[in-house]
Amino acid sequence: MCGITGFARAHQDAEEARRIVKAMADLIVYRGPDGEGYYVDDQVALGHRRLSIIDLEGGKQPMFNEDGSMVVIFNGEIYNFQQLREELVAAGHTFATRSDTEVLLHGYEQWGDGLPARLRGMFTFVLWDKKTRTMFGARDIFGIKPFYYYNEDGLLLFGSEIKSFLAHPDFKKELNEERLPEYLSIEYIPNEETMFKNVYKLPGAHMFTWKDGRMDIRRYYDIRYHIDENPSLEEWEKRITDTFAESVAAHQIADVEVGCFLSSGVDSSFVVNEVAKGTPHVKSFSVGYEEEKYSELPYAQEFSREIGVPNLSNKVSADQFFEANRVIQWYLDEPMPNPAEVPLYFLAGNARKYVKVVLSGEGADELFGGYPMYCQAVHFMDYEKKVPKPIRKAAGAVASHMPEFKGKHFLVRGAKQPWERYMRANYVFASPADRDQYLKKDYHSKRPEEYFKPYFDKVAGLDEPTQLQWVDMHTWMLYDILLKADRMSMANSLELRVPFLDREVLELALSIPQKYRSGKEETKIALRGAALKQLPDSVAKRKKLGFPVPLNDWLRQDKYAAMVREKFTGPVAEKFFDTAALCRLLDDHVAGRAKNMTKIWSFYSFILWYELYFVQTTPPAEVYAH
Repeated sequence: MCGITGFARAHQDAEEARRIVKAMADLIVYRGPDGEGYYVDDQVALGHRRLSIIDLEGGKQPMFNEDGSMVVIFNGEIYNFQQLREELVAAGHTFATRSDTEVLLHGYEQWGDGLPARLRGMFTFVLWDKKTRTMFGARDIFGIKPFYYYNEDGLLLFGSEIKSFLAHPDFKKELNEERLPEYLSIEYIPNEETMFKNVYKLPGAHMFTWKDGRMDIRRYYDIRYHIDENPSLEEWEKRITDTFAESVAAHQIADVEVGCFLSSGVDSSFVVNEVAKGTPHVKSFSVGYEEEKYSELPYAQEFSREIGVPNLSNKVSADQFFEANRVIQWYLDEPMPNPAEVPLYFLAGNARKYVKVVLSGEGADELFGGYPMYCQAVHFMDYEKKVPKPIRKAAGAVASHMPEFKGKHFLVRGAKQPWERYMRANYVFASPADRDQYLKKDYHSKRPEEYFKPYFDKVAGLDEPTQLQWVDMHTWMLYDILLKADRMSMANSLELRVPFLDREVLELALSIPQKYRSGKEETKIALRGAALKQLPDSVAKRKKLGFPVPLNDWLRQDKYAAMVREKFTGPVAEKFFDTAALCRLLDDHVAGRAKNMTKIWSFYSFILWYELYFVQTTPPAEVYAH
């Protein structure tokens, strides 16, 4: 696991380019504190920060092929590199290291742009072919590892994190202000754009070629359902158990100790239990709060005792939470108001004291049907089968004008298309009008749900629960779940691996019938069934909690409300928002008249982030102090 960065432009001065690319890499030093390396010529500058995991001595980067005509920088892990290496040796290639990085060099020589489709792992890489003056790169199929680029005025910048671009003198740092409404509603921008103008995310399962200043981006893999109705539920449970066991084994390949994150849920428990079969004393790591009702620690600690695994846990106080949130917004690159990122940051910090690599349970919900809204979608699916569309439309229209009653919400939403009722579209605010009352400007923005319509259109033929899973894989999982997992782990120089997000596990999940994924009341039906055969009932049947946070209560305390109020009345808030409306939002929450936690945190996080990236001229000192 590492950090990569670099740039390309015609006719550059090599000495100056080396100085710039080193400064860029220095801004992401925490991604790879074990070493650094650079390659520079008259057109390309490549920078690499290394966290040594595999082939500790021989895996240094940038890495070259035999004749030095090709050079690569790489972030991630290739879990099938040993099999690919055997194929390449048989084809006549000679290897100088034991690292997975070298497979990329010889693999590109052998297969060209067919290489990414052969890789099993989490990765972004950039490869420079000196002979053809061509740059080639790719991102893994899920988007586990990040990759950003900026391609303006003949300059291509790229890297694991946007902040590395700040060190390039020709990077034009501008706020993508038109996307502020979408950020406030959704917590992220649900497409390739970022909160920096002209900076883009390379989507998961995409590769790019850059030559003579031209960037060509193409998809190399599609996530497509291919349902198999024949196997019984019991057979699916067995397939899940066997496939997941193989994935966990592959994800443990390392030359350093591997640990596990453990919450109270079935996903991480399944991971820990599987690892413990081969490594009985694997360390598990958990996080909680002094406020017991929000803490998952008792469940995690009890499970660890049951299976005989050491558990190392830490607790986060309110003071620590608020103090850390500022620097966390720096690590994230873009503002993100998901409170779960804060305990994850402290969890990773504690784990890094003991191990360099951890396995975690991200991705199981999206692949196997774990969110409650998938159950809601089953109800809507049945409703649409039983009630003709004109009647649904009429019932929704009438219900929308009536006082509150039980079932009103269902009737109103039941008259809409899946993309219109997608709950993540208005994740923070009930509607655009609810959001826009706080904005100083009218951005003439689309309704948030319109950003998700293109995703739903691509899978219009699938049932609604399956549509939601597919859209979540391409938006929520990619831009929220995986982003915070990468940033919070790498902020602590810790490699986080996700065995549910594996090509073999994915192919299995894409074939499971909807009825074995989510029902009207149950989530992850087949996965839980597999877990029940190995885990205690109390764990396998436990409902999803997902890093509960006592932030709602803390924001009602004078000390923390005052911290927020200071930002809500400051110059950044004054620039973008109606400060009086923000203060009323906070006052209503403090007084208990409303539960405004998510709205407050959305504004507060943006203000902290904007201060760090657009008001201050230097990065936070505490990030680089160690």
